Amino acid sequence: MSFLRQAGRIAWKDLRVELRSKEIVMTMIFFATLLVVIYSFAFPRDDRAIRGAVPGMLWVALAFTGTIALGRAFDRERENDTMRALLLSPVPRLAVFVGKAAAMGALILSVAIVVVPLLAIWLNAPLLKFPGELALAVVLGSLGIAFIGSVFAATLLKVRSRDVLLPVILYPLLVPLFVAGTKATASLVAEIPNVETAWFWIRFLGIYDAVFLVLSLWTFESLVIE
Repeated sequence: MSFLRQAGRIAWKDLRVELRSKEIVMTMIFFATLLVVIYSFAFPRDDRAIRGAVPGMLWVALAFTGTIALGRAFDRERENDTMRALLLSPVPRLAVFVGKAAAMGALILSVAIVVVPLLAIWLNAPLLKFPGELALAVVLGSLGIAFIGSVFAATLLKVRSRDVLLPVILYPLLVPLFVAGTKATASLVAEIPNVETAWFWIRFLGIYDAVFLVLSLWTFESLVIE
């Protein structure tokens, strides 16, 4: 409980700073909204085409906006040279990772809360037909992006070209997550929905998150120290 409390404090610290500045979240939401506007003009108003394309639209928006958030995950610590102080504080370094990842996951989820209704309204996509299953898939996907991304964001903290390297390293590892998220969403918005298939991919997302959470906790401290 003490570990979770410390991680929660770190997450709340990041979220409170972001709520004050709104620097990252507004950029993410603006970019995601711009993507939806482009989608609405680029795709024909055909029900079958929309059903086939909207899962990719949703997860591409989460991928791109998640990269924006992760690119700035440790920037405040780098700019103020406080990363060393954070690591030397009487808090387990794994709590630092969990707190940072939780804050990033919350920011990505805030984008999903905006993007899903916009896609449903502007493209007349049936995204809200199974809200519980879709929400679970998006939550698991957002956490997976945050877990893996936070490790590499911290690793590349002092690298000059980190904004270029982060997506190059991150996206190949996230391919299974995006495939599972897209498949789950496609099963829910299909003309004949297949909830059983959607749950298969949701369970896959849960296993994927669990595996990479363990790997992230195992490697975070050594990567940050190096």
